[in-house]
Amino acid sequence: MPRNWTEHELLIAMNLYCKLPFGKLNHQNKLLVQVAEKLDRTPSSVSMKLCNYASFDPALQARGIKGLRGASQADKQMWEAFTANWNHMSEQSESAYEALMTGAAEQETSPPPETVPPTGPSEVERTVKTRRLQTFFRNAVLASYEFRCAVSGVAVPELLTASHIIPWSDDESRRADPTNGLCLNALYDRAFDRGLITFDEDFRMVVSTALKKDRPPEFQQINFLDREGGKLILPHRFAPDAVALQQHRERIFLA
Repeated sequence: MPRNWTEHELLIAMNLYCKLPFGKLNHQNKLLVQVAEKLDRTPSSVSMKLCNYASFDPALQARGIKGLRGASQADKQMWEAFTANWNHMSEQSESAYEALMTGAAEQETSPPPETVPPTGPSEVERTVKTRRLQTFFRNAVLASYEFRCAVSGVAVPELLTASHIIPWSDDESRRADPTNGLCLNALYDRAFDRGLITFDEDFRMVVSTALKKDRPPEFQQINFLDREGGKLILPHRFAPDAVALQQHRERIFLA
């Protein structure tokens, strides 16, 4: 008889859902198979759990894509916990995932035996937490865009960045929220971060006048001016938040 999923297992499954492209939630995916083995579950059962989470994803619903029916109340509660507090849940799930796969999470946060643990959060703990948030955010954003730049379509992971729409330093609560992210290659990430490009209400690129003056060189013309008005390649899930993009236009973009 199938055993019930524990809250800890659901946490790991949600983490896995966020880091796999939607088209790779099937039982043949190598990473999914590895996680299933370590959870002592079948790949099919893990795949079904991920598809249960998909049934709550508004971005997928908007595209007419539905997950499996029969998601449990516990599945719904886990989804709602993430969307209510991405920072906390992503850090917790990344920690649980690391522990499951490698056991490294416990080792790296343990203080050396000759030291006295501090009374508050140590610098090591803060560094580990930051790394986990950044890792989760990058994985979730790039997977949502299927590892392709939303402007150029470049599909080389080494050239891609999970760009924060509302900067990391401006709003702590949005640091791990994948709806506060865009998958951009290094060039467009830098331009977006510096306010040289933004995107309008219809997700079309807007180029700053700073890139248009003084007879722009050919590279600049091709990669910016010729692309103005082009529409973002939207992700299969975790669509970019319209409010965040509005803030970028109003506070960061150099019109």
